[in-house]
Amino acid sequence: MRIADVINHLESIAPAGLQESYDNSGLLIGEKSTKVSGVLISLDCIEATVNEAIEKKCNLIVAHHPIVFSGLKRFNNANYVQRTVQLAIKNDIAIYAIHSNLDNVYASGVNSKIAEKLGLINTRILSPKAGDLIKLVTYCPSTNEDSIREALFAAGAGHIGNYSECSFTTVGSGTFRAELGANPVLGEVGKRHVENEVKIEVIICKPQMNSVLAALNEAHPYEEVAYELYPTLNQDKNIGSGMLGELAKEMSASDFLKHLKSSMNLKVIKHTSWDKPIKRVAVCGGSGQFLLGNAKSCKADVYVTSDFKYHEFFDAENDIMICDIGHYESEKFTIDLLFDILSKKFSTFANLKTEVNTNPVNYFI
Repeated sequence: MRIADVINHLESIAPAGLQESYDNSGLLIGEKSTKVSGVLISLDCIEATVNEAIEKKCNLIVAHHPIVFSGLKRFNNANYVQRTVQLAIKNDIAIYAIHSNLDNVYASGVNSKIAEKLGLINTRILSPKAGDLIKLVTYCPSTNEDSIREALFAAGAGHIGNYSECSFTTVGSGTFRAELGANPVLGEVGKRHVENEVKIEVIICKPQMNSVLAALNEAHPYEEVAYELYPTLNQDKNIGSGMLGELAKEMSASDFLKHLKSSMNLKVIKHTSWDKPIKRVAVCGGSGQFLLGNAKSCKADVYVTSDFKYHEFFDAENDIMICDIGHYESEKFTIDLLFDILSKKFSTFANLKTEVNTNPVNYFI
């Protein structure tokens, strides 16, 4: 098993194209062709993480946060980023980061893990992304309809909400005139031909476009495949930021804080005051202040996230309870998430959870 196989599986769940523009997810150090001896899973990748990988004979670190966000101009051990990168390169340790693309997926994503820990039901994306859905229309002989449709589905086309293998088919006639240089098997040169054809329409996600088109060309019998791509303004309910859900039973604010502290294994919670029952809960792993407006507009009673500044707590405006649980604390169960994803798929090498606490923040209690 090679690093490319691990990456392909992870990106089948959280495609690289879903990462935010500021992000630097992907294979940061190493080569995809390298054989995997073991995978160490962590939230962050620092020097201690690389040393742990060396000790445990893991030559691939899968981290949530990228160690490198912007270009490095020097390698002189001046800071922890440079030291970590140099240590990994010297010891042939590959580093792969799966950051905001894992934040932006509904199934098996960072926020679904938080929702699971809190026992939320009826969950959905808090802020779905618009414009990432494309309608693919293609035409093929009726005899090839089933095989082409299956090829499209296998490549990831046809997902709408909680449904898969969605398509629409129209029966019709296709005409063409073969010119010089055309495949003689498909028709006599210079003669107009009429074929019984079908039009197949499917929805695809923008990051899937190249792989779906490759599958279409591979499965289609024609040397010139006719297809059309239409951008849509539809929101993709499976892609976006944050998560909204409900508690199975309504709680008081005090009881919810106890539940939150216990479920997320927290030492401390910073929160605004709230004297109403709590039922609807919004969450966002990591820095989530940018979604406060979404949480309020969705009538959430509480918003669980991290990295709120002092004056931003005033923005609750008594419309919602803000719970800031800490950046590391909000995402630490991503380690368990990635471990489960990889362990279910790969059994030929060790998948290990880091034993290093990379949280740079300490609490005196």
